[in-house]
Amino acid sequence: MTVLDRYARSFVLSEILSGLALTFRYMFKPKVTLNYPYEKGSLSPRFRGEHALRRYPNGEERCIACKLCEAICPALAITIESEPREDGSRRTTRYDIDMTKCIYCGLCEEACPVDAIVEGPNFEFAAETREELFYNKEKLLQNGDRWEQEIAEKLALDAPYR
Repeated sequence: MTVLDRYARSFVLSEILSGLALTFRYMFKPKVTLNYPYEKGSLSPRFRGEHALRRYPNGEERCIACKLCEAICPALAITIESEPREDGSRRTTRYDIDMTKCIYCGLCEEACPVDAIVEGPNFEFAAETREELFYNKEKLLQNGDRWEQEIAEKLALDAPYR
């Protein structure tokens, strides 16, 4: 009986007909494909993209050189040097991230007590040379200035879960 059943199915081509039925069913539904460079999908508030250093509203950088992000980085991608200022506080003189080593785990962002280092919404940062992926303090501060509004919104949405 099973041999006859198998031959009958191969003769009627039921698998091909069921595949065509599925194709016709989806043919008349709205498309889900995005035309990527011109249309972009939404990002989660917890998306981890390009790193950025943030500033306070008065323009002073947030990083207090506690070096927690450097200590917790599993890839050892962060290098920080600091020196004390006249008022007794410490500020960074050097803040480097080797983006070729970074694994985008987000531990640096979680360890920072003042939300100075964050991973922003930018995922389009391709480079032609390896040296372009070595971010220094100035590049990180520029990223923070460029993406501050989106970063602040992201942190506000994520605040109940921290």
